[in-house]
Amino acid sequence: MIHDIEAVQGIVQEGVARRTYPGAVWAAGDRTGPLTGGVCGTLDGTEPMLAGTVFDIASLTKVTAVWTVLGCLWKAGRLPLDDSLGTLWTEVADYPLGQVTARQLLTHSAGVPLRANLRNSYGTDGAAVRTGVLREALHRPPGEAVEYTDRAALVLGYLAEYLTGTTLDQLASQTVWKPLGMTETRFSPVPPDMVRRCAPTEVDETTGQPLRGTAHDFSARLLGGVCGIAGLFSTLDDIALFATALLNADDAPFGAQWVRESLSIQTGDLTPPRGLFWHPAPDTDPADDVWVHYGFTGTGLWISPEQGTWAALFTNKLYYSRDREPLTKVRGDFRAALFTP
Repeated sequence: MIHDIEAVQGIVQEGVARRTYPGAVWAAGDRTGPLTGGVCGTLDGTEPMLAGTVFDIASLTKVTAVWTVLGCLWKAGRLPLDDSLGTLWTEVADYPLGQVTARQLLTHSAGVPLRANLRNSYGTDGAAVRTGVLREALHRPPGEAVEYTDRAALVLGYLAEYLTGTTLDQLASQTVWKPLGMTETRFSPVPPDMVRRCAPTEVDETTGQPLRGTAHDFSARLLGGVCGIAGLFSTLDDIALFATALLNADDAPFGAQWVRESLSIQTGDLTPPRGLFWHPAPDTDPADDVWVHYGFTGTGLWISPEQGTWAALFTNKLYYSRDREPLTKVRGDFRAALFTP
């Protein structure tokens, strides 16, 4: 799997040298667990990055919380992916969202609005936001195009809560994280002892200080930290447990069939190709079977059942800037070094 560990560490360290991010942690492994990894740089230019650093994993929330919970519901026969939501969910039956399917939301082809824009659209009350999101008009007809949107995960998080009567944070913790031993994965706000271990992200305009232990994503903050879009904090060790479970999914709460379904093209001839929340890694062919999901804060998780390999790279790139291009290059080089084409 890994031909030159020093080369991989060099790729990650170069990102520090070029000020793409202050620091990073990474790991790669197989079905037995982590095989190698590294740490480099700092949290903020002075405080050292550590293997146990807690990261705001941003949109990795979508696969670590929402996708896993939906997999458990699907495995239990409680979530038919191709039934219109209106037949499952009385709250949306009379609104445009009622004609959408869970599969379309998971493939970002449901036609829901592209931007969250929650406060401007619905205000600051969580219940009002939920009602507004569920009653919103579609951006385009379902199944017409693949367009990434945070609203897909937000709606699916609400759906999981509706079907179970349990909040998303409790549901994910009880059904997935605790069974997998993920003891340091939780939604924000995080307790003070974890805040001290958190990698800071972007400067908060209201305080003039970098966010640390508080979700960077505004939608997550607006909704009190628990949100299908983002808001989750975790460590590399916990995500390694999650990634290893994906390769041993017969024993995972969500099951092997859910992983096979999700890590296969579900969008037909539409482009870009998508699985269920996961997508083929950039500059790879779907036949290479290398899948990825990223987080806006600078996190990424790659998985290949065919190659029996997973890898994770966690950075706090937002501490410096929102410029995506430098991190895109690091991610591409990192993936290329760890997965065969």
